[in-house]
Amino acid sequence: MSGGAGDAGRENGAGGRENRGGHSGSGDTENARSGPADQPGFLLWRVTLRWQREIAAVLAPLDLTHVQFVLLACTFWLNDQGLAPNQATVAEQAGTDVKMTSQVIRTLETKGLITREVDPADTRARRLRVTRTGAELAPRAMAAVEAADAAFFDPVARPDAVGMLSKLARFA
Repeated sequence: MSGGAGDAGRENGAGGRENRGGHSGSGDTENARSGPADQPGFLLWRVTLRWQREIAAVLAPLDLTHVQFVLLACTFWLNDQGLAPNQATVAEQAGTDVKMTSQVIRTLETKGLITREVDPADTRARRLRVTRTGAELAPRAMAAVEAADAAFFDPVARPDAVGMLSKLARFA
């Protein structure tokens, strides 16, 4: 990474050493190198990993993975709105890949949480309905995830967190 012609402009400080502290000493921060902790993408990566661990921990006692929870919760919500969505609709709602959604929905069906019924209008499509067991589990899982979210995001004012994440979600 060093030794190229482009590196000369990034060397700062005494003896030509590069300054890894994020400041050049001369006030020229444009040429200063910063570490990963100063990079938004790296910070998002670290925060996301920690948040995913927290969510996985609260869902484990309910025998749900995070993606199983999301698809169950989306199906539950759509059913609660009077809809019997197909897998593509649930995938769109959840922001997940259609093929992966199909596989996870089959797992939820095997667990007795969702039924897949042939759509009379399109025999290739399956309409999804949460079973009684799924309807009992979904609100408990949602409450557990909401509590974990509240604890995780507690250091940040809710409007600030929602505002920033909403801006980022536009690109998802």
